[in-house]
Order: sequence, then structure tokens, then C-alpha cells
Amino acid sequence: MRQTHPVRWRLSMRFTTYSKYVPGLAEAVNLQALLDQLGDFLLQSGFAGEGLWGEEPGDRSLEALREAILRALADSGQLTPDMMRLLRGESSGDPARDQQVEQQLAELLDQIIQRLMAEGFLNLTTAPTMPAGYQSLYGTEGQAAAASRQVQFSLTEKGADFLGFKTLRNLLGGIGKASAGAHETPHLATGIEAETVSKPYEFGDTLNLDVPATLGRAIARGGPRTPLDLDYGDLMVHQTEYRSTAATVLMLDCSHSMILYGEDRFTPAKKVALALTHLIRTQFPGDSIRLVLFHDSAEEIPLAALPSVQVGPYHTNTAEGLKLARRILSAQKKDMRQIIMITDGKPSAMTQPDGQIYVNSMGLDPRIVEATYREVANCRRANIMINTFMLARERSLVDFVKRVSEICRGKAYFTSTMTLGQFILMDFMRRKTRRVS
Repeated sequence: MRQTHPVRWRLSMRFTTYSKYVPGLAEAVNLQALLDQLGDFLLQSGFAGEGLWGEEPGDRSLEALREAILRALADSGQLTPDMMRLLRGESSGDPARDQQVEQQLAELLDQIIQRLMAEGFLNLTTAPTMPAGYQSLYGTEGQAAAASRQVQFSLTEKGADFLGFKTLRNLLGGIGKASAGAHETPHLATGIEAETVSKPYEFGDTLNLDVPATLGRAIARGGPRTPLDLDYGDLMVHQTEYRSTAATVLMLDCSHSMILYGEDRFTPAKKVALALTHLIRTQFPGDSIRLVLFHDSAEEIPLAALPSVQVGPYHTNTAEGLKLARRILSAQKKDMRQIIMITDGKPSAMTQPDGQIYVNSMGLDPRIVEATYREVANCRRANIMINTFMLARERSLVDFVKRVSEICRGKAYFTSTMTLGQFILMDFMRRKTRRVS
């Protein structure tokens, strides 16, 4: 039964609060809104802090998923008062009634997970099999809880794509006329279509005739008469912008500093990667994007594996990441080749000629810095642009990043996790257009 005023606003979404449990409650849950709420949990990166409602950081078990869904439903006011009372550890005074509410809540969570699977957003390593009758879902010895810890979940390609779309929409929504740092970025749409003034026709130009401007010049020169005297000098043509093809390698620092010091910096970086992938696939189909992680060493991973990637190993081998990115881009035949590097710290590792990893986390080691500068210069010689997005502002790091930008004639952005996505998307879209006559 619905309350008289059932609608509450949470997280800019509309939800319905029910006064008591109804059998179709699971079907009434908006799965896309729920996925949006679960975005940080689904993309968790091993943040060194306590997980949602006590689950272990990085836990991808069915039990952890249930707890995350439970919190999302509670935060958005979609649980009944009896369910909320049960979650607070309160009793109605009727043990049979409490057990019934507990069973209803367990069934609700199972049905929502089954819907997420049926819609293609999630995969489970094994189908969730529940014992006959629901035992305590919340007690440490509960059979249902114990069974669901043995089942692992993962985002499907559809689920990752949806989170990329939502992140992209949220980021583009923040790029407006009043947004700090918006610069010359076009508003509203992901595609870039800019209208420009016409110009006099010159030999070799495409005859993309601006008819009103051409007639206007002829009338201004000879007056409004018929037949109109049209001269070669009256011809005006549109200037246009076209999209050059681009090959992009997104380099993500996944050293442990990305989740230390009380902040998870890696999960926002993964969100930006998903958003950029969605943008390129839907708006720039001729482009390519590849993903490189760098830590003690470096590796390329498929984009489909991004949602489940966590931080580690420990150090930051920037030179090895650049070397791998350069090799990938060297095989790409595109108008523009670029590296987008997201990092929060100094290079602290390098790969020696014998394959051994040399590490030094104390300050900027001259050997490591020189190896990094050398690889930056190699990218410059290969006509590969490097744009660095630094999630830190230490003086030594600022000087290092500025030097990288000077060598490769790229750009350096000193940003935060809150503005990282906007800066990357603005930079990418600005470089996607080139004005021609």
C-alpha cells in the first residue's frame, strides 16, 4: 500500500516509498537508477578503508553485492518501515513478524540480483542457490550469507558500458558556460559541430558555397537589380571543421599511492576511462582507444577488464608505461596519436636493460627521472603527444610534469578527482577538431 505522499527526492532521482511490503516491489525498482547508485561499489579499486556496511574492501562476493544493494535501497528510501527497523536491529516484539520481514528482505535482494543478471548487467560465477527457507541474512553464521560469500559477481560489458554512459553524461553536464576551466569547449553535446563565418573563395577551396553571403556581396557591389551581376570576387564559401582520426592510449597509474592518504583516486580514473571509451565508440567510431596500467612494470589490459582492476603493485614505472604506449601507437595509422596519462605521484621505478626492476621511493631518483625523460623524448620523435593529468601538487612533481610537457610539447593539468573527468573530456574534444578553409 502506498503512502499519501510517497515520493522522496534522493540523489536527484525519484523513488517510491512503500508503507508495507508488496510482492512486486523488486519489479518496481529502477535498475538503471540502482546501478548509478552502485557505481563506486561496482568499480571499487581496493581502497584502503572500510567497505560498505562492513564488507571487506575489494570484496566482489554475492554477499557484498547484497549489502551494497541494501544500502542503496535504504539511502533512497525504497524500503518499508518494517525493513528499516529490522536493519537498525530493532524488534517489533513479534518474533514471527520479524522473521517474515527478514525473509521478505532476503527475497527482495535475490529478485533484484536476478533482474540485474537477466537484463545483462551482471554475471555470477555460479548461480546463487539458496537453502530451503531463509536463515538469517545478517548474522555471521547465517547459511544464506555463508553461501553467497562463495559466489563472485562481475560487471558485464553492458553493465560497464552503462556506467561509462552515465559518467559521460554527468561529466558533460558539468561542462557549461559557468563551469570553471571550460575554456572554449562546446556545450551540451558530445559531438563537436562549430559554425564559423564564411570567407572569400580562393583557388583550391572546396566550393561549399554560402549562397546568402555570395548574393549579399554581389548586391552590395552592383545594387539590387536583375539579372544579378555575379562576379568571381563575390563568391563566399563556408569554413568547416572536420574531425581528425585519433589513436589514444590511456595510461592509468595503479601504484598503491592511488588509494592511500585517505582518498581513492583510482576509481574516479576508471570512471573517466569508461566515459572516454563510450564517447569514442559512439561519437568518433574511426578512433581507437587502448588501456595501459603502470605500476612496478606496465601492461595493456582489455577495456572489458577495467571495472574489476584494482591497484598494485606498489611503485610507479612511468617510463615503462610510456614505452608500452609508444609501441601500441606506433602501429596506429591515425591523424593524431596521443597518450593521456593519469598519475598522482613521482616515477619511482624503472626497468633496467637486464629486465630487473630498480625502485627508489625516496624523492626523485635521478636515474629514474632520466629514464622517464628519455622515453618522453622517444614519444616526441614518434610524433606522439603526451597530456599529463596530475592528481597532486607537490613542488617537485610540478616541476617534473612541466619538464615532461616541455619535452613532448604536450600539456600538464593539475587537477583533482572531482575535476579530472571534465578536464580530460574537454582536452580530448578540443583536439578532435581542426579548422580548414
